[in-house]
Amino acid sequence: MSPNMIIIVAICAVLFIIYSLYAGVIQKKNKVQEAFSSIDVQIKKRYDSIPNILTLASKFMEHEKALFEDITKLRTKVMEMSNDINNMSEKIKLDSQIADLMKKVIVSVENYPELKSDQTMLIAMQAYNETEGHVAAARRFYNSAVLELNNAVEIFPSSLFALMLGIKKQTFFVADEKEKQEINVNDYIK
Repeated sequence: MSPNMIIIVAICAVLFIIYSLYAGVIQKKNKVQEAFSSIDVQIKKRYDSIPNILTLASKFMEHEKALFEDITKLRTKVMEMSNDINNMSEKIKLDSQIADLMKKVIVSVENYPELKSDQTMLIAMQAYNETEGHVAAARRFYNSAVLELNNAVEIFPSSLFALMLGIKKQTFFVADEKEKQEINVNDYIK
């Protein structure tokens, strides 16, 4: 092999490594955005089921009207937010508030035997609970994607590309302190 050929191969190898690092950082950033969108899709599915549950429950639970209104207001606010990763922390905060209020609705349903036995309500609650499982899975996928991106942003040499491209570490989805506490059913029963 001639010296010129060795230089050309070496340059090509270096360029390939540089491109691979660059492409890897971009792919990880895009995977985080995809994962965040997955959470958004699942949350939208959950929010789509909320009006059905509230409508059914409101027929039986007139004194819970303020709770229903609070959930509806928060749901509307989240639905109006753009699907932008910059809104993530605000969306997570609002979603946590909605989830907490929905727990109150679910516990309140237990106080109404005729509502608990209503077939439509049972189906709506089952769909809501199933969607909760999908939301949890989407959050796990998001956290996995964030871990990969954060590693690329922090570990040399891919960190150089992240810095040049303005790609920063993302925050993990974590349950807030209120969600980590034990649930006392008496807190939800009026």
